[in-house]
Amino acid sequence: MLQGLSFEVFPSNTTIGINKLFETLQTLQQLEPEFISVTCSNGTNNVADTTVKVARYIHQELNISTIAHLPATYLSKQEVDEVLYELDQLGIHQVLALRGDVLPQLTPKADFQYASELTSYIKEVAPQFQLSGACYPEIHPESSSRLTDIKHLKKKVEAGCDQLISQLFLDNDCFYQFQEACELADIEAPVIAGIMPIVNRNQALRLLKTTQTKLPRKFLAILEKYEHDPIALRDAGLAYAVDQIVDLVTQDVAGIHLYTMNDAKVAQHIVANTQSLFARKTASFVQ
Repeated sequence: MLQGLSFEVFPSNTTIGINKLFETLQTLQQLEPEFISVTCSNGTNNVADTTVKVARYIHQELNISTIAHLPATYLSKQEVDEVLYELDQLGIHQVLALRGDVLPQLTPKADFQYASELTSYIKEVAPQFQLSGACYPEIHPESSSRLTDIKHLKKKVEAGCDQLISQLFLDNDCFYQFQEACELADIEAPVIAGIMPIVNRNQALRLLKTTQTKLPRKFLAILEKYEHDPIALRDAGLAYAVDQIVDLVTQDVAGIHLYTMNDAKVAQHIVANTQSLFARKTASFVQ
């Protein structure tokens, strides 16, 4: 097994999309990840019919550890209880507790305003669950400062988060600065680094529009040079992600969580180009 490497996938709203996802998951199984997390679109999907369905397949059919995302802004305590009960019956005891995006067209429910409240609630009613939390190396978009963001993160960890999974970043220095801030705040939960390979121009444009991710000079040069060469852009984007991972692993990061975008070939490329690195780290740890 590649110690420290995990994947994220997202459910589809169509039967064709779900069937394709299951084919992708069969390929990902061969890569032996530590776990596969399954996202949930806040306010738009039924958790049981999407996230839980995919998590069940991963756990029961593929025999891989799985983490179900649970964004609670639009869920009541009763609905959370129902999801936790179903997961418990399936033998799935890992949840990524999130607030989730607040959608302008939908009114949030009153039970959970923050992820820390959901985390605390799950620890109280279902202590058998291991809880992960999200973190933002470049500060949560709604935070006024790094200090405020770290305070909220510390509250989340104290509420019961066992580990943290970061949002994507393209500048490793941002991640290391974030780690230092966590250490100064005595946040002891391990931080798994979230990496998303940028493999096409549309993906890059969406990233620019929807996130506040810092774009390093090296990455901008890739976008500019290969803007009209999709094959070269994909190759360069994959190489950039591999370089990020190599650097992170040599700095003893707690783990790498690969945002696959349901693309098995991306995951295969990353594993093929980092497998010996992870194996070397594992052997060193055993010694």
